[in-house]
Amino acid sequence: MRTFDRLPRHLAREPAYPFCPMLHPYLLDFPSTGSAPLGHLVIAEGATLPFPVKRVYWTAGVPAEKISGNHAHHQLEQLIVAVHGTLELLVETPDRQKHHFVLEHPTQGLYVPPLCWREIKFGAQTVLMCLASQEYEETDYIRTYPEFEQLVSR
Repeated sequence: MRTFDRLPRHLAREPAYPFCPMLHPYLLDFPSTGSAPLGHLVIAEGATLPFPVKRVYWTAGVPAEKISGNHAHHQLEQLIVAVHGTLELLVETPDRQKHHFVLEHPTQGLYVPPLCWREIKFGAQTVLMCLASQEYEETDYIRTYPEFEQLVSR
């Protein structure tokens, strides 16, 4: 298991299976401006993002230590940000590598490529924001771990 993986976009891609290009999750730092007395503005736009954003959603009020996620996507790419609090993420790639990440700064996001199983543990009063490459489509979800295992073992 690798902790705090940091791969530039052009290095994150490597072939793994004939049916999909292999991408690994990686941390992305967002530019910010401001100061402690005034606060900070974090900017995520255009070329600083790994994909065009089609949907934004956030999750708040999740009990501390609650584990959510527990799914993968066929095509959807995500950029997950802890805009407040701490998120611990375990992301499993199609080549069965497990990556552990901790997000605790709103200036950092985690890129999660398609076909990656994710489990997310929320800290107290954490707010998760997700930038997504597609609008919501239920058929894109891989809802069970056995289904994920079967898909990536092809």
